[in-house]
Amino acid sequence: MKRDILSSSIKHASFNIVFQIFFRCITFLMNAFVIRYINQDVIGVTNVRLLLLESTILFISREAFRRACLSKSLQHNWQQVTNLIWITVPLSIFLSIVLGYLWLYVLKQPSHEITQHYSVGVYAICASCVIEMFCEPLYLTAQVFLFLKLKIILDTIHVVVRTVTFTLLVIYTRNGAVIAFSVAQVLSVLVYTTGYYVYFWRYLKRHATVRKKGHGRHGDSTREKAEEAGKEKESFPIRSMADFFPRKCENNAFISYQMTVLTWSFFKQGIMKQILTEGERYIMTLFSVLSFYEQGVYDIVNNLGSLAARFIFRPIEEAAYFYFSQTVEREVPMKDQKKEDVDESAMVLKQLLSGLMSLGLVVVIFGQSYSKLLLLLYGGEKLTMYPGPLLMQTHCVSILLLAINGITECYAMATMTAIQIDRYNYFMILLSFAFLLISWGLTKLLGGVGFVLANCCNMTARIVHNSTFIHRRFSGTSYSPLKGLMPGLHFSAALVAAGMLVKFSEVYLFDSSKFIHFMIGVISFLFILSVWAYESRVLVVSALNKLKHLMKKKKR
Repeated sequence: MKRDILSSSIKHASFNIVFQIFFRCITFLMNAFVIRYINQDVIGVTNVRLLLLESTILFISREAFRRACLSKSLQHNWQQVTNLIWITVPLSIFLSIVLGYLWLYVLKQPSHEITQHYSVGVYAICASCVIEMFCEPLYLTAQVFLFLKLKIILDTIHVVVRTVTFTLLVIYTRNGAVIAFSVAQVLSVLVYTTGYYVYFWRYLKRHATVRKKGHGRHGDSTREKAEEAGKEKESFPIRSMADFFPRKCENNAFISYQMTVLTWSFFKQGIMKQILTEGERYIMTLFSVLSFYEQGVYDIVNNLGSLAARFIFRPIEEAAYFYFSQTVEREVPMKDQKKEDVDESAMVLKQLLSGLMSLGLVVVIFGQSYSKLLLLLYGGEKLTMYPGPLLMQTHCVSILLLAINGITECYAMATMTAIQIDRYNYFMILLSFAFLLISWGLTKLLGGVGFVLANCCNMTARIVHNSTFIHRRFSGTSYSPLKGLMPGLHFSAALVAAGMLVKFSEVYLFDSSKFIHFMIGVISFLFILSVWAYESRVLVVSALNKLKHLMKKKKR
């Protein structure tokens, strides 16, 4: 299928960001409302303990399979890809049984004063994870063959159904918050999975009708329309819903050996990455270093601090991984690859690093002076008490590191060979043990802030490792994409000036006039944005031209 990978990746990221921001704003407001209805102890149970169970099952079950199947996906036998991805279903069942038992009978249970429905929550999480795995073949198909809006819309519906259902049920029965959480979890996954099956059933039915009409009379205009409509998806390998399910491959093994090896490499690496990503929650859950109340406060602040990651960083990373995995060949040195692909991929990597570095620095500067105001608006006075603001300010530093780590690791994972991924796995193992040790020690000393600082240490180590890989990858060429991490002189000066102004405003104006303090921040942000746009005018002009081109193409 003839495709423009870069254009599709940009479109995917853009749609994802817009939809995520719009609907996450709705869920953000609903969560702010819910916080006033339930105790922080219950939030600690649902958002830390139960969502950690969901994250663990989903990540281990599918992440490695997704990454392996997306690597130069159109070069594989698609039936072998489908057969491989269905392994996620029995794997998720196995993990649900093992981890469900651990969560129910080994870990410390919340007291009856907090909730009496903890076991219901565990069963609901396990069931929802297994159900979600049944749409993995359809999800992967939508991702590879660029059904951009489908994935974004269904992801958004998933989040909205879960949040709206939970909010309405919590208002109806405050004492049954975990029951509300469980119902919302299962219902949203059922809607999400059903959405994929309904869409592709209708899509295949419609295109089957188009193909039948295409076999009519040569002069028939209906046939011409059918042929024109079928050009874009002419190489789409799915002809019926049965093709989404595993079956024998003619003249080929049931599963590709090469993809199996790559999946195993990603699987080993994924376990370490999951420990690093959710390390603080594992320590909270396994060692009980914080009470459920403290876990709830930490989770609220952590969710606010990670808004940028969910809104912007994650969609960009998903699109960037897809782009790099389709453009750069893992086993071939850069100097031996197509010059056009190398030029474009180096430019994209540099611009991504530059843009996210700039965004991260803005978050750090404004986060030091507006954390207290954000917590006040979100959760009321109780969140502005210590250690809420300090947690939020520290999170802002971690956001900068998260932005850089996301792109550098994304490029590394999309272009490493299987041997290099295995070597990276050993590094991740060492890093995981160091991270857990540092987290435990810093939490004993500093409470929740220690978790954030440990995450900063973890991401810094990963950034150094992945940046070294990128530098070596481009050695011997004229490209230096890592220069994107160096902010411009004018932009740096503007950041320092604005940072001093907004800190002065917080110290002297916050208590007397929060609105004036807020407006000073808005003006300072617009000033920084103007300086960045001037300094990055080449990138801005290029982006505007690309947008105009897409708009004209859409009108046609």
